[in-house]
Amino acid sequence: MNAWLFDLGNTRLKCAPLVGGAPGEVHALAHGEGELAAALDAVLPPDFDVAYVSSVAGETLRVALLDALTRRCRRIELARTQAAFLDLRIAYAQPTRLGVDRFLAMLGARARGREALLVCGVGTALTLDLVDADGLHRGGRIAPSPRLMREALHARAPQLPVDGGVWNDWATDTADALASGCLGASLALLHEAQASATTLLGASPRLLVHGGGAGPLLERLPGAVHRPSLVLDGLARWATA
Repeated sequence: MNAWLFDLGNTRLKCAPLVGGAPGEVHALAHGEGELAAALDAVLPPDFDVAYVSSVAGETLRVALLDALTRRCRRIELARTQAAFLDLRIAYAQPTRLGVDRFLAMLGARARGREALLVCGVGTALTLDLVDADGLHRGGRIAPSPRLMREALHARAPQLPVDGGVWNDWATDTADALASGCLGASLALLHEAQASATTLLGASPRLLVHGGGAGPLLERLPGAVHRPSLVLDGLARWATA
């Protein structure tokens, strides 16, 4: 069966062929106005059997993706958050209120063994989800990502640059102060979450980081494991279960 995986986020589309139960080569595509169909044309075969789709984007983008896929594949399956799936059990009383990207990231994280995990996604938002060694989701947190903090500050105070700057413990110019402050806020959240998780579980969970904004955080998280396509990993498990 010729199948493809699609992870549609707020800022980009990631897709990969399903190869041996796992994602093959991953493509990260822009999906601005008028870009989605052309971007798909560049990477997808003209026809294939099935598309497995995870989407947290708005309705307009989701419909655009589904419309483009309808012309190429015979069947489309949309992933949904489920209360229990394989070895993962979700903490939410209403599982559908948990974003499918978070659900799939945890599912993907569980694929490589039974251990306590703190799963961190860095996209438009920064998300944290704690999963114990038995696969029980203990809950999570959501905050603005460092990028979104910069954009929000720039929107309210245009004199504050949205880009530029590097980490400096005590910055001596505005760009460095913004970069350090926004990144530092996310790092503080992560460190506090790790400490809280260790107290709750009695052992320190492994930190897995994924998402397009992960790079700057990973530079200051020496113990973290980078899993850039964790949502696609989980989608592959969901598709082949």
